[in-house]
Amino acid sequence: MKRLPAGLLMISLAIPALAAWDLPQLMDELAGAGGGRVRFVETRYLALLDKPLVSTGEMRFTAPDRLEKQTLTPRPETLLLDKDRLTIARDRQKLAVDLASQPEALAFVDSIRGALTGNRQALEKHYALHLAGSREHWTLTLLPSAPAIAAIVQKITLTGQRNSIRSIEYLQTDGDRALIRIEPLPDQ
Repeated sequence: MKRLPAGLLMISLAIPALAAWDLPQLMDELAGAGGGRVRFVETRYLALLDKPLVSTGEMRFTAPDRLEKQTLTPRPETLLLDKDRLTIARDRQKLAVDLASQPEALAFVDSIRGALTGNRQALEKHYALHLAGSREHWTLTLLPSAPAIAAIVQKITLTGQRNSIRSIEYLQTDGDRALIRIEPLPDQ
């Protein structure tokens, strides 16, 4: 019996590991991330406007269900999602919404929260999941499975690397879309 050269043996051993990248592994990686702070740039493309709206700021996620988004430009705003309560503060005005009374909004929020926590069951409650790529460069596409959500959201696409989400793009059925690019910040 002929022996494989060492380089060929290493390649043949690596192939099964590469082929094994799948949705359960991604969910495990995301679940292990726990949370943290990121810088974001959000670009919103709205049919009513000639050019996109761009905002920047920071987000902080504390697992399992607290997400704070502080927009710094073009004007300060704080969005806080704590469990199923959404609070938006701008200037001296504050608005609070109980998302339990807004099932379509809650389903959208659960898509982001489910991805951040690696909760496949929460994601599959409202979406069909499609994973492409490798551990180093993956794309997770969420396609709404519930008609009420599909009437609003066409798809949500998340890209990432290992246990880090690098972008979130959501496309609405009316053609409006938003792309949020994410860059990790060191914890202090």
